[in-house]
Amino acid sequence: MTESVRLEPGQTAPDFTLQDQSGTAVSLSSYRGQKVVLYFYPAAMTPGCTTQSCDFRDNLGTLASAGYAVLGISKDDVAKLAAFAERDALTFPLLSDTDLAVHKAYGAWGEKNSYGRIITGTLRSTFVIDEEGRITHTFYNTKATGHVAMLRKRLGIAA
Repeated sequence: MTESVRLEPGQTAPDFTLQDQSGTAVSLSSYRGQKVVLYFYPAAMTPGCTTQSCDFRDNLGTLASAGYAVLGISKDDVAKLAAFAERDALTFPLLSDTDLAVHKAYGAWGEKNSYGRIITGTLRSTFVIDEEGRITHTFYNTKATGHVAMLRKRLGIAA
């Protein structure tokens, strides 16, 4: 398997500007001064990604109370993200990275084992970024189920 770039805690998070589900440009740099949970997921409206995104939705209040904004990124286009957000009442930005530039900058695109075969695709990954734009935590190849609970535990955020 080919290794892509791997970001580490302490590094500056690569900045980006992507369109969200409503077509609005969202830049990571506009979140300076607050903490961000940035997660990459393979595809809107698939079972695992729905589970993970709804888990973030259901924990938004707890995360926000601890000072965290949540951003989701996938390779889906804006129209599919809009349908996903509407179907599942997702109220945080879902960002469209159709050219995969941001996926690659974060090491969230590469080879992975999918049901016994090697494919190239999104590596389900999460990054926690501090108020100055530095990465504090990296989680590569995460599981869709239970991820937010693990994240809250690692960040010391009570339920």
